Parts: sequence; structure tokens; C-alpha cells
Amino acid sequence: MLLWRSLTSSISWPRPSLLTAASVYRGRIPLYNRLNPCKPIAAGRRAASFAAPQPELVREALFVPPGVAKENVTVGMVLPGSNIVVGPYAGDARIKHADFVKSSSRAKDCPKDDRPEFAVIGRSNVGKSSLINALVRQKDIALTSKKPGKTQLINHFLINKSWYIVDLPGYGFAHASESARMDWSSFTKGYFQNRDTLVAVLLLVDASIPPQQIDLDCANWLGRNNIGMTFVFTKCDKTKGGKGSRPADNIKQFQELIKTCYREPPPWIMTSSVTGLGRDELLLHMSQLRNFWDNNEE
Repeated sequence: MLLWRSLTSSISWPRPSLLTAASVYRGRIPLYNRLNPCKPIAAGRRAASFAAPQPELVREALFVPPGVAKENVTVGMVLPGSNIVVGPYAGDARIKHADFVKSSSRAKDCPKDDRPEFAVIGRSNVGKSSLINALVRQKDIALTSKKPGKTQLINHFLINKSWYIVDLPGYGFAHASESARMDWSSFTKGYFQNRDTLVAVLLLVDASIPPQQIDLDCANWLGRNNIGMTFVFTKCDKTKGGKGSRPADNIKQFQELIKTCYREPPPWIMTSSVTGLGRDELLLHMSQLRNFWDNNEE
């Protein structure tokens, strides 16, 4: 649905003007703790475990959703460990049921119903399957492997019998054949360009290592094609080799590299599949994207 995609992928290539948040205001701004049915457990303590920065509120750096005027944003409306403001479209974020539906080798073979879906994509070994398992709280619904590049199909998981999480093949697997890498490119791009039910892409970025050019390239391609995305920083509990940069430092560096490409800041959030950091907050963000999509579907 192009309206929401334009709001979440404000990259600076020429495109039609964006709809302002104020133009779709539908009610008063709810507070985060009144809206969040998942009741995050000690999110602040989890965030403190890797010294996430807690700067003063800088409204220009926030992702402000429809229904919220930027000047009315307060600190309590921003999801912990993110730049995401909670707006009036946020709702029940709980996952009660999750079922594997099918694997598709071609985009045209994906489910053809009208349920909204979120695509999960990222570099091989970024933790896609682990994040999906953590979101639905089922250990093996998305199979994990120590061998990067294991996911080779488009996998649909039906959530609460009303929307999908879609696990896409990882990119950048160095040991894949050239033909396999070329197949991934056409295969995945075909999915993005032909799914009218796509609400947004969750682009996973490994926060335990410095920014990778391949992640920046993927973000730029999505932006140029007007596909809404949220940066989901994974492995925020880790530092590679015990002596690398802290996740918060890597995230800041990544943001510095991409900010010149965007008219408005894209949404981002810190997560860890090990500690549960960011799980409930990410689901709440997804709920407001989904509810806006449902209410404005053309």
C-alpha cells in the first residue's frame, strides 16, 4: 500500500510529495504505557546491559507516525531503544497464534489472500530465524542453522490468523555460487515489486559489527523503489571477539552513513533474540503499521 510505504521510506531520490502526519490525525495521542498490552519486562535494565545511549529528545531524529504532530511528541511516547514514536494506530500487539503456511520458490506462488505482511530480510547469519522465533515465542517455527544462507525459499508464517511474517532468503552469503546469488537478486526483488499486501520490510542489521556496505546497498535499493522499511538492529547484546565496538557505537555509525539519503529519519529499533530486548516494542511498532495499512487500504 503505497501511502504507508512513502511514509516509511523517505529516501531522498525524487518521488511524489509525502503525506504529512497531521493530515491523517484521527484522535488524541495515546501514551505508550496505556497502549502496550505486552508490558515489556525491564526494558530499561536490558538496554542498560550494553550501555545504550539515552539522549535528550531530538524530534528531528524521530520516526513520527501518522496521527501525531511532531511538536507534540514527548519522551514517554518514544519506544525504548528506538527512534519510534507511538501513535493512535498502535493497538493489541500480542501474538496468540503462529503457524507455518508454505514455502514458495517463486513470488507468484506466495499466498494470494489479502492479509497484510511484513517481510524479514538481512545479511546471511544476521539472525532472521532467531528473531522470528523470538517474536512468536516458538523455538523452532523458523529453522535456525549454523550454516549461513540456509533459507532459500520465501516462507510465510500466519500470525493470529490475520497477518503474515515472511522470512526471505539472506543476502551476501559468500560461499553461495554465482548463479545462486543472481537467483536471489531477481527472486527477492520480484517479491518486493509484486506484493500489494506488503506493509513494510524489517531490514535486519547486525549491531555487533561495524556497518556493512551490503546492508547500505539493500537499504538504498528499497528506498529507491519506495518500499517502506524499519531497521532492526540485531545481536545488541554482543561484541564480536570481546574487543570490538559496542553495538550502540556501530548503530550510531550506521545511522551517520544513511542519514544523508533520507528526508525523514527511517524507523529503527535495537533487539536481541537472546535477552528479549526490543521484542515487545517491535511488535507494538508493527501493530501501528498494520492498523494504519488496514484503515487506509485502497
